[in-house]
Amino acid sequence: MRTYVYIDASNLFYGGKYLQDRFDVSQVYYFGGVEIHDFPFDYLTNDTVSLKDLERHLVDYTEKNKKDLTSAMLVLLDRHLKQVRFYQKLEKFGFQLILKPVKMYEDEEGNQKRKANCDVEMAFYMMRDKGAFERVVILSGDGDFLPVLKHLREIAKKEVLVLSRGPRTAKEIKRFAGDKFMDLTNNNLREKLERVDL
Repeated sequence: MRTYVYIDASNLFYGGKYLQDRFDVSQVYYFGGVEIHDFPFDYLTNDTVSLKDLERHLVDYTEKNKKDLTSAMLVLLDRHLKQVRFYQKLEKFGFQLILKPVKMYEDEEGNQKRKANCDVEMAFYMMRDKGAFERVVILSGDGDFLPVLKHLREIAKKEVLVLSRGPRTAKEIKRFAGDKFMDLTNNNLREKLERVDL
């Protein structure tokens, strides 16, 4: 059965090999955010951030500004560079990455927050690809996906499986998925998903 997987990065980093073995996956999409530190990114001409270009930018940015950066900022840049290199490993593993720049915003209390919401992109790709797969595996417990998942199962007649952390999964998603829901907090499943060495 031709199977596509759509991963919300906030739900899972690992598990590509397990998914491949368990579901005989044809395509894995991974949606997430990436810190870009003044890297020029144009939403109108790019669907995703170029990891190769961003890696080069972060290395150059760090070298160029090293004298003016605090030790905390250097640690942060190093962490963001490691994230980019991790994403590059996912690409080599066969994942197709759809990455958006992380944006800063203020919440109601005036606290600075980071956000890179990819729900719309993920829903778009699922609907765009519905003619290409017979089964879809979604790694997200976000209730906003319910209309898309209902359409895929009831109208497009696709098999829909949901993998997510049980306690953080919307009740309506659990009810919708029924026996096609797999809890990522299940120790046995978590071990299989996190065992993969990238």
